[in-house]
Amino acid sequence: MRAAALIMLKDLRQRVRDRSIFLWGIIAPLGLAAIFSLVLGGITDTQNLDISYGVVDEDGGAQAALFIEEVLEPLNDEGLFTIEPMGSEAEADQRTGDGEVEATFLLPAGFSDAVGAGQPASILVIGNVDSPTFSQVARSIAGQYAGQVNTINASLFTYLALSGEAPDPATLEPLVGEVLAVTPPLTLVDSEAASKQLSAATFYSAAMAILFLFLTVQFGVLGLLEERQNETMRRLLAAPISRRSIIFGKALTSFVIGLASMAILVIGTTLLLGAEWGDPLGVAILVLAGVIAAMGIMFVVTAFAKTPEQAGNLQSIIAFVLAMLGGAFFPVAAEGILGRLSLLTPHAWFLRGLGDLATGSGVEGAFPAALYVALFGIVTGGIAQFRIGRVVRP
Repeated sequence: MRAAALIMLKDLRQRVRDRSIFLWGIIAPLGLAAIFSLVLGGITDTQNLDISYGVVDEDGGAQAALFIEEVLEPLNDEGLFTIEPMGSEAEADQRTGDGEVEATFLLPAGFSDAVGAGQPASILVIGNVDSPTFSQVARSIAGQYAGQVNTINASLFTYLALSGEAPDPATLEPLVGEVLAVTPPLTLVDSEAASKQLSAATFYSAAMAILFLFLTVQFGVLGLLEERQNETMRRLLAAPISRRSIIFGKALTSFVIGLASMAILVIGTTLLLGAEWGDPLGVAILVLAGVIAAMGIMFVVTAFAKTPEQAGNLQSIIAFVLAMLGGAFFPVAAEGILGRLSLLTPHAWFLRGLGDLATGSGVEGAFPAALYVALFGIVTGGIAQFRIGRVVRP
Protein backbone atom coordinates (compact mmCIF):
# COMPACT_ATOMS: atom_id res chain seq x y z
CA MET A 1 0.00 0.00 0.00
CA ARG A 2 2.83 2.37 0.80
CA ALA A 3 4.48 1.68 -2.54
CA ALA A 4 1.22 2.35 -4.37
CA ALA A 5 0.79 5.62 -2.51
CA LEU A 6 4.33 6.71 -3.43
CA ILE A 7 3.70 5.90 -7.10
CA MET A 8 0.48 7.93 -6.95
CA LEU A 9 2.21 10.94 -5.37
CA LYS A 10 4.97 10.81 -8.00
CA ASP A 11 2.44 10.76 -10.84
CA LEU A 12 0.40 13.58 -9.30
CA ARG A 13 3.48 15.80 -8.98
CA GLN A 14 4.34 15.09 -12.62
CA ARG A 15 0.84 15.96 -13.87
CA VAL A 16 0.71 19.12 -11.79
CA ARG A 17 4.05 20.24 -13.21
CA ASP A 18 3.02 19.76 -16.85
CA ARG A 19 -0.43 21.30 -16.12
CA SER A 20 -2.25 18.69 -18.22
CA ILE A 21 -4.77 17.85 -15.51
CA PHE A 22 -5.72 21.53 -15.19
CA LEU A 23 -6.45 21.77 -18.91
CA TRP A 24 -8.39 18.53 -19.36
CA GLY A 25 -9.83 18.24 -15.89
CA ILE A 26 -10.97 21.81 -15.19
CA ILE A 27 -10.44 24.48 -17.87
CA ALA A 28 -11.81 22.62 -20.92
CA PRO A 29 -15.00 21.20 -19.35
CA LEU A 30 -15.76 24.40 -17.45
CA GLY A 31 -15.22 26.53 -20.54
CA LEU A 32 -17.34 24.34 -22.81
CA ALA A 33 -20.10 24.13 -20.22
CA ALA A 34 -20.17 27.93 -20.05
CA ILE A 35 -20.21 28.27 -23.85
CA PHE A 36 -22.97 25.69 -24.38
CA SER A 37 -25.17 27.06 -21.59
CA LEU A 38 -24.78 30.65 -22.79
CA VAL A 39 -25.33 29.87 -26.47
CA LEU A 40 -28.11 27.29 -26.09
CA GLY A 41 -29.53 28.28 -22.73
CA GLY A 42 -32.05 30.68 -24.26
CA ILE A 43 -33.41 27.85 -26.43
CA THR A 44 -33.67 25.12 -23.83
CA ASP A 45 -34.76 27.23 -20.84
CA THR A 46 -38.29 28.48 -21.33
CA GLN A 47 -37.96 30.94 -18.48
CA ASN A 48 -35.39 32.85 -20.55
CA LEU A 49 -37.78 33.37 -23.47
CA ASP A 50 -39.02 36.91 -24.01
CA ILE A 51 -42.18 36.61 -26.12
CA SER A 52 -44.48 39.51 -26.95
CA TYR A 53 -47.77 39.47 -28.81
CA GLY A 54 -49.79 42.44 -29.98
CA VAL A 55 -53.57 42.74 -30.03
CA VAL A 56 -55.77 45.10 -32.05
CA ASP A 57 -59.45 45.35 -31.05
CA GLU A 58 -61.30 46.99 -33.96
CA ASP A 59 -64.55 45.36 -32.87
CA GLY A 60 -65.03 46.59 -29.32
CA GLY A 61 -67.78 44.02 -28.73
CA ALA A 62 -68.43 41.42 -26.06
CA GLN A 63 -66.83 38.51 -27.91
CA ALA A 64 -63.66 40.47 -28.63
CA ALA A 65 -63.46 41.51 -24.97
CA LEU A 66 -63.98 37.89 -23.94
CA PHE A 67 -61.06 36.73 -26.08
CA ILE A 68 -58.77 39.41 -24.66
CA GLU A 69 -59.83 39.15 -21.00
CA GLU A 70 -60.39 35.40 -20.71
CA VAL A 71 -57.72 34.06 -23.08
CA LEU A 72 -54.85 36.49 -23.63
CA GLU A 73 -54.70 38.28 -20.28
CA PRO A 74 -54.56 35.07 -18.15
CA LEU A 75 -51.66 33.81 -20.28
CA ASN A 76 -50.02 37.20 -19.87
CA ASP A 77 -50.51 37.03 -16.08
CA GLU A 78 -48.90 33.59 -15.97
CA GLY A 79 -45.78 35.02 -17.59
CA LEU A 80 -45.96 32.93 -20.75
CA PHE A 81 -45.81 36.07 -22.88
CA THR A 82 -46.63 39.78 -22.74
CA ILE A 83 -49.55 41.47 -24.48
CA GLU A 84 -49.14 44.88 -26.11
CA PRO A 85 -52.35 46.67 -27.20
CA MET A 86 -52.20 48.41 -30.58
CA GLY A 87 -54.50 50.93 -32.17
CA SER A 88 -54.80 49.84 -35.81
CA GLU A 89 -53.96 47.20 -38.36
CA ALA A 90 -51.35 49.50 -39.90
CA GLU A 91 -49.56 49.81 -36.56
CA ALA A 92 -49.75 46.05 -36.11
CA ASP A 93 -48.21 45.45 -39.55
CA GLN A 94 -45.35 47.83 -38.87
CA ARG A 95 -44.48 46.73 -35.35
CA THR A 96 -44.81 43.04 -36.16
CA GLY A 97 -42.71 43.41 -39.28
CA ASP A 98 -40.04 45.30 -37.30
CA GLY A 99 -39.84 42.45 -34.82
CA GLU A 100 -41.17 44.36 -31.81
CA VAL A 101 -43.67 41.53 -31.32
CA GLU A 102 -43.67 37.96 -32.58
CA ALA A 103 -47.26 38.15 -33.84
CA THR A 104 -50.42 40.26 -33.48
CA PHE A 105 -54.04 39.21 -32.95
CA LEU A 106 -56.45 41.36 -34.99
CA LEU A 107 -60.13 41.32 -34.01
CA PRO A 108 -61.92 42.94 -37.00
CA ALA A 109 -65.01 45.15 -36.77
CA GLY A 110 -68.23 43.15 -36.61
CA PHE A 111 -66.52 40.15 -35.02
CA SER A 112 -68.80 40.00 -31.96
CA ASP A 113 -71.99 40.49 -33.97
CA ALA A 114 -71.02 37.73 -36.40
CA VAL A 115 -70.23 35.30 -33.59
CA GLY A 116 -73.49 36.09 -31.81
CA ALA A 117 -75.52 35.57 -34.98
CA GLY A 118 -73.75 32.33 -35.84
CA GLN A 119 -72.23 33.88 -38.95
CA PRO A 120 -68.68 33.26 -40.20
CA ALA A 121 -66.14 35.27 -38.21
CA SER A 122 -62.38 35.19 -38.00
CA ILE A 123 -59.46 36.32 -35.83
CA LEU A 124 -56.57 37.46 -37.99
CA VAL A 125 -53.02 36.61 -36.90
CA ILE A 126 -50.24 38.78 -38.31
CA GLY A 127 -46.95 36.92 -37.84
CA ASN A 128 -43.34 38.02 -38.03
CA VAL A 129 -41.52 36.19 -40.82
CA ASP A 130 -38.50 35.67 -38.55
CA SER A 131 -40.61 34.08 -35.78
CA PRO A 132 -42.46 31.21 -37.49
CA THR A 133 -42.67 29.11 -34.33
CA PHE A 134 -44.17 31.84 -32.15
CA SER A 135 -46.48 32.86 -34.97
CA GLN A 136 -47.74 29.29 -35.09
CA VAL A 137 -48.30 29.42 -31.32
CA ALA A 138 -50.45 32.51 -31.83
CA ARG A 139 -52.45 30.72 -34.53
CA SER A 140 -52.97 27.81 -32.16
CA ILE A 141 -54.27 30.12 -29.41
CA ALA A 142 -56.73 31.76 -31.80
CA GLY A 143 -57.72 28.38 -33.21
CA GLN A 144 -58.39 26.97 -29.75
CA TYR A 145 -60.68 29.89 -28.95
CA ALA A 146 -62.47 29.55 -32.28
CA GLY A 147 -62.97 25.84 -31.64
CA GLN A 148 -64.53 26.57 -28.25
CA VAL A 149 -66.92 29.12 -29.79
CA ASN A 150 -67.88 26.69 -32.54
CA THR A 151 -68.58 24.00 -29.95
CA ILE A 152 -70.91 26.30 -28.02
CA ASN A 153 -72.74 27.43 -31.16
CA ALA A 154 -73.14 23.89 -32.45
CA SER A 155 -74.51 22.76 -29.08
CA LEU A 156 -77.00 25.64 -28.92
CA PHE A 157 -78.25 25.22 -32.49
CA THR A 158 -78.62 21.47 -31.97
CA TYR A 159 -80.65 22.04 -28.80
CA LEU A 160 -82.88 24.63 -30.45
CA ALA A 161 -83.43 22.44 -33.50
CA LEU A 162 -84.39 19.42 -31.44
CA SER A 163 -86.59 21.34 -29.00
CA GLY A 164 -88.26 23.45 -31.69
CA GLU A 165 -87.77 26.59 -29.59
CA ALA A 166 -87.12 29.97 -31.18
CA PRO A 167 -83.86 31.69 -30.23
CA ASP A 168 -84.47 33.92 -27.20
CA PRO A 169 -81.60 36.02 -25.79
CA ALA A 170 -83.11 35.63 -22.31
CA THR A 171 -82.72 31.83 -22.43
CA LEU A 172 -79.50 31.58 -24.46
CA GLU A 173 -77.21 32.87 -21.71
CA PRO A 174 -78.15 30.11 -19.18
CA LEU A 175 -77.78 27.54 -21.95
CA VAL A 176 -74.29 28.83 -22.73
CA GLY A 177 -73.42 28.41 -19.06
CA GLU A 178 -74.65 24.82 -19.12
CA VAL A 179 -72.60 24.05 -22.21
CA LEU A 180 -69.46 25.47 -20.61
CA ALA A 181 -70.12 23.47 -17.43
CA VAL A 182 -70.01 20.16 -19.31
CA THR A 183 -66.73 18.33 -18.69
CA PRO A 184 -64.94 17.76 -22.02
CA PRO A 185 -64.22 14.11 -22.89
CA LEU A 186 -60.51 14.86 -23.31
CA THR A 187 -58.57 17.23 -21.08
CA LEU A 188 -54.94 18.18 -20.60
CA VAL A 189 -53.72 17.96 -17.00
CA ASP A 190 -50.42 18.49 -15.18
CA SER A 191 -48.62 15.41 -13.91
CA GLU A 192 -45.59 15.26 -11.63
CA ALA A 193 -42.78 13.58 -13.55
CA ALA A 194 -40.54 10.93 -12.01
CA SER A 195 -37.49 12.83 -13.25
CA LYS A 196 -36.98 16.45 -14.08
CA GLN A 197 -35.53 18.15 -17.12
CA LEU A 198 -32.31 19.85 -16.09
CA SER A 199 -31.71 23.51 -16.78
CA ALA A 200 -29.26 24.35 -19.56
CA ALA A 201 -26.53 25.34 -17.10
CA THR A 202 -26.93 22.14 -15.09
CA PHE A 203 -27.26 19.86 -18.10
CA TYR A 204 -24.18 21.11 -19.94
CA SER A 205 -22.15 21.35 -16.74
CA ALA A 206 -22.90 17.71 -15.97
CA ALA A 207 -22.49 16.60 -19.60
CA MET A 208 -19.09 18.22 -20.04
CA ALA A 209 -17.95 17.01 -16.63
CA ILE A 210 -18.75 13.35 -17.37
CA LEU A 211 -17.31 13.66 -20.90
CA PHE A 212 -13.94 15.01 -19.76
CA LEU A 213 -13.85 12.67 -16.79
CA PHE A 214 -13.32 9.84 -19.29
CA LEU A 215 -10.36 11.81 -20.68
CA THR A 216 -8.91 12.94 -17.36
CA VAL A 217 -8.56 9.51 -15.74
CA GLN A 218 -6.16 8.41 -18.48
CA PHE A 219 -3.38 10.37 -16.77
CA GLY A 220 -3.11 7.64 -14.15
CA VAL A 221 -3.62 4.23 -15.73
CA LEU A 222 -2.01 5.40 -18.98
CA GLY A 223 1.19 5.78 -16.95
CA LEU A 224 1.70 2.01 -17.15
CA LEU A 225 2.34 2.27 -20.89
CA GLU A 226 4.43 5.40 -20.43
CA GLU A 227 6.64 3.63 -17.87
CA ARG A 228 7.25 0.88 -20.43
CA GLN A 229 7.97 3.31 -23.25
CA ASN A 230 10.37 5.36 -21.12
CA GLU A 231 12.00 2.14 -19.86
CA THR A 232 11.40 3.14 -16.25
CA MET A 233 9.27 0.05 -15.73
CA ARG A 234 12.52 -1.93 -15.24
CA ARG A 235 13.31 0.17 -12.15
CA LEU A 236 9.86 -0.33 -10.71
CA LEU A 237 10.06 -4.09 -11.25
CA ALA A 238 13.53 -4.22 -9.76
CA ALA A 239 12.29 -2.52 -6.59
CA PRO A 240 10.92 -4.66 -3.74
CA ILE A 241 7.28 -4.05 -4.67
CA SER A 242 4.71 -6.28 -6.29
CA ARG A 243 3.28 -5.80 -9.77
CA ARG A 244 -0.16 -5.36 -8.25
CA SER A 245 1.16 -2.43 -6.22
CA ILE A 246 2.33 -0.75 -9.43
CA ILE A 247 -1.11 -1.24 -11.04
CA PHE A 248 -2.85 -0.12 -7.86
CA GLY A 249 -0.68 3.01 -7.65
CA LYS A 250 -1.61 4.03 -11.20
CA ALA A 251 -5.27 3.31 -10.47
CA LEU A 252 -5.07 5.52 -7.37
CA THR A 253 -3.70 8.32 -9.53
CA SER A 254 -6.67 8.06 -11.91
CA PHE A 255 -9.09 7.87 -8.99
CA VAL A 256 -7.74 10.96 -7.21
CA ILE A 257 -7.46 13.02 -10.41
CA GLY A 258 -10.97 12.05 -11.52
CA LEU A 259 -12.53 12.68 -8.13
CA ALA A 260 -10.74 16.01 -7.65
CA SER A 261 -11.63 17.33 -11.12
CA MET A 262 -15.29 16.38 -10.71
CA ALA A 263 -15.47 18.00 -7.28
CA ILE A 264 -13.96 21.23 -8.64
CA LEU A 265 -16.35 21.19 -11.60
CA VAL A 266 -19.42 20.66 -9.42
CA ILE A 267 -18.44 23.55 -7.15
CA GLY A 268 -17.22 25.77 -9.99
CA THR A 269 -20.28 25.37 -12.21
CA THR A 270 -22.56 25.93 -9.23
CA LEU A 271 -20.86 29.21 -8.31
CA LEU A 272 -20.03 30.50 -11.81
CA LEU A 273 -22.82 29.14 -14.02
CA GLY A 274 -25.66 28.69 -11.55
CA ALA A 275 -25.88 24.92 -12.08
CA GLU A 276 -28.19 23.05 -9.69
CA TRP A 277 -26.76 19.58 -9.11
CA GLY A 278 -29.14 18.53 -6.35
CA ASP A 279 -28.58 16.77 -3.03
CA PRO A 280 -24.81 16.91 -2.24
CA LEU A 281 -24.62 13.33 -0.98
CA GLY A 282 -26.54 12.05 -3.99
CA VAL A 283 -24.23 13.98 -6.32
CA ALA A 284 -21.19 12.55 -4.51
CA ILE A 285 -22.52 9.01 -5.07
CA LEU A 286 -23.04 9.69 -8.79
CA VAL A 287 -19.59 11.26 -9.11
CA LEU A 288 -17.95 8.30 -7.39
CA ALA A 289 -19.79 5.92 -9.72
CA GLY A 290 -18.73 8.00 -12.73
CA VAL A 291 -15.06 7.84 -11.72
CA ILE A 292 -15.31 4.04 -11.38
CA ALA A 293 -16.88 3.79 -14.85
CA ALA A 294 -14.21 5.96 -16.45
CA MET A 295 -11.43 3.98 -14.78
CA GLY A 296 -12.93 0.70 -15.99
CA ILE A 297 -12.87 1.86 -19.61
CA MET A 298 -9.32 3.21 -19.23
CA PHE A 299 -8.12 -0.11 -17.85
CA VAL A 300 -9.56 -1.92 -20.89
CA VAL A 301 -7.86 0.52 -23.29
CA THR A 302 -4.52 0.23 -21.49
CA ALA A 303 -4.72 -3.56 -21.41
CA PHE A 304 -5.13 -3.83 -25.18
CA ALA A 305 -3.12 -0.83 -26.45
CA LYS A 306 0.53 -1.09 -27.39
CA THR A 307 1.69 2.50 -26.92
CA PRO A 308 0.58 5.51 -24.84
CA GLU A 309 -0.34 7.37 -28.04
CA GLN A 310 -2.57 4.55 -29.22
CA ALA A 311 -4.22 4.30 -25.82
CA GLY A 312 -4.84 8.05 -25.68
CA ASN A 313 -6.41 8.07 -29.14
CA LEU A 314 -8.62 5.08 -28.35
CA GLN A 315 -9.71 6.60 -25.06
CA SER A 316 -10.64 9.87 -26.79
CA ILE A 317 -12.69 8.05 -29.43
CA ILE A 318 -14.48 5.94 -26.85
CA ALA A 319 -15.13 8.95 -24.61
CA PHE A 320 -16.72 11.00 -27.39
CA VAL A 321 -18.74 8.10 -28.83
CA LEU A 322 -20.16 7.26 -25.39
CA ALA A 323 -20.88 10.94 -24.76
CA MET A 324 -22.76 11.34 -28.04
CA LEU A 325 -24.77 8.14 -27.54
CA GLY A 326 -25.44 9.11 -23.93
CA GLY A 327 -26.91 12.47 -24.85
CA ALA A 328 -24.11 14.67 -23.52
CA PHE A 329 -24.25 16.99 -26.55
CA PHE A 330 -27.92 16.74 -27.47
CA PRO A 331 -30.93 14.90 -26.03
CA VAL A 332 -31.48 11.37 -27.35
CA ALA A 333 -35.06 10.16 -27.75
CA ALA A 334 -35.99 7.25 -25.51
CA GLU A 335 -37.58 5.36 -28.42
CA GLY A 336 -35.81 3.64 -31.28
CA ILE A 337 -32.40 2.06 -31.60
CA LEU A 338 -30.56 5.18 -30.45
CA GLY A 339 -32.64 5.29 -27.30
CA ARG A 340 -31.77 1.68 -26.50
CA LEU A 341 -28.08 2.23 -27.25
CA SER A 342 -28.10 5.33 -25.06
CA LEU A 343 -29.09 3.26 -22.04
CA LEU A 344 -25.91 1.21 -22.47
CA THR A 345 -23.75 4.25 -21.69
CA PRO A 346 -22.86 5.53 -18.22
CA HIS A 347 -23.34 9.08 -19.47
CA ALA A 348 -27.08 8.63 -20.00
CA TRP A 349 -27.54 7.12 -16.55
CA PHE A 350 -25.39 9.79 -14.94
CA LEU A 351 -27.57 12.54 -16.43
CA ARG A 352 -30.71 10.60 -15.59
CA GLY A 353 -29.54 10.30 -11.99
CA LEU A 354 -29.12 14.07 -11.79
CA GLY A 355 -32.63 14.46 -13.20
CA ASP A 356 -33.93 12.25 -10.42
CA LEU A 357 -32.08 14.33 -7.85
CA ALA A 358 -33.57 17.49 -9.35
CA THR A 359 -37.03 16.36 -8.25
CA GLY A 360 -35.89 16.65 -4.64
CA SER A 361 -35.98 12.87 -4.11
CA GLY A 362 -32.85 12.95 -1.94
CA VAL A 363 -30.01 10.45 -1.79
CA GLU A 364 -32.21 7.48 -2.66
CA GLY A 365 -32.92 9.07 -6.05
CA ALA A 366 -29.27 8.68 -7.07
CA PHE A 367 -28.89 4.98 -6.28
CA PRO A 368 -30.55 3.31 -9.32
CA ALA A 369 -28.54 5.35 -11.84
CA ALA A 370 -25.35 5.26 -9.77
CA LEU A 371 -25.58 1.48 -9.50
CA TYR A 372 -25.59 1.06 -13.28
CA VAL A 373 -22.78 3.59 -13.78
CA ALA A 374 -20.60 1.85 -11.19
CA LEU A 375 -21.51 -1.58 -12.59
CA PHE A 376 -20.33 -0.42 -16.02
CA GLY A 377 -16.91 0.34 -14.54
CA ILE A 378 -16.74 -2.84 -12.48
CA VAL A 379 -17.52 -5.05 -15.48
CA THR A 380 -15.12 -3.32 -17.87
CA GLY A 381 -12.42 -3.12 -15.20
CA GLY A 382 -12.87 -6.81 -14.42
CA ILE A 383 -12.42 -7.70 -18.09
CA ALA A 384 -9.21 -5.67 -18.20
CA GLN A 385 -7.70 -7.60 -15.31
CA PHE A 386 -7.21 -10.63 -17.54
CA ARG A 387 -4.69 -8.69 -19.69
CA ILE A 388 -3.46 -5.78 -17.61
CA GLY A 389 -0.67 -7.94 -16.16
CA ARG A 390 1.13 -8.07 -19.50
CA VAL A 391 1.58 -4.31 -19.41
CA VAL A 392 3.61 -4.48 -16.19
CA ARG A 393 6.77 -5.74 -17.83
CA PRO A 394 9.87 -4.20 -19.42
